[in-house]
Amino acid sequence: MNRLPALAAQARARLLKMHFQTRSGHVGGNLSCLDALIALHHGVMQEDDRFVLSKGHSAGALYVTLWTLGRLSDADLDTFSQDDSLLPGHPSGSGIPGLMFSTGSLGHGPSLAAGLALAARHQGSSRRVYCLCSDGEWQEGSCWEALSFAVHHRLDNLTLLIDQNGLQGFGSTQDVVSCPDLGPRLQAFGAQVQRANGHDPDALAQILHQPAAGAPTVLVLDTVKGLGTHYAGLLESHYLPLAEAEYEQAIAFGSDAAR
Repeated sequence: MNRLPALAAQARARLLKMHFQTRSGHVGGNLSCLDALIALHHGVMQEDDRFVLSKGHSAGALYVTLWTLGRLSDADLDTFSQDDSLLPGHPSGSGIPGLMFSTGSLGHGPSLAAGLALAARHQGSSRRVYCLCSDGEWQEGSCWEALSFAVHHRLDNLTLLIDQNGLQGFGSTQDVVSCPDLGPRLQAFGAQVQRANGHDPDALAQILHQPAAGAPTVLVLDTVKGLGTHYAGLLESHYLPLAEAEYEQAIAFGSDAAR
């Protein structure tokens, strides 16, 4: 697993290049979850496992992760979020490897993942289901309904990862709904809740290899939105693309961190 930080650094550089070249926003939320996606896809998931990207605006992080797996090409990434692209700004369509659902709207991923987990149980399958969410989308009632369902059915083959970067479309989660930390609320619903540094792929892989028994696992990831960019931890990282100088600064941060 010591290769995971190097893979994450490689994926980060390609993500930044992809967003810069196509003048695409949502850089911040992609950078806050990229380490988790690398850990999950390279260090944890087996061939028959399933993954749902609930925070669909972080499609770029999923695409570059698939690129590190050799399932998407550089040429594919160069068309990101452009007309007639295989890779739209929110994941949809039938040509994206492993994509089971379009996730343009937030809040649906936990329900879809819980359904997949229950289906696996009925089929007698050992596959696991993983779902990556944003913290802001847990203001959706459908997320809590899905968690209640998963706890009731004791779906211990389900793991929800929540990218808790503390920011959403119109401000911080503290300012919008007075909820800077989802952990206590998740525990009150009966889930097995753990938390971790969302930017440490080795540690994340080790935690994900030890799911809870008898209940779904929820891993709360403490992250920084737009880590290593000029607008790290700021709302602007949710929307704005990178100018050339800002792109070079972000690339330099990644290079220094990888040393």
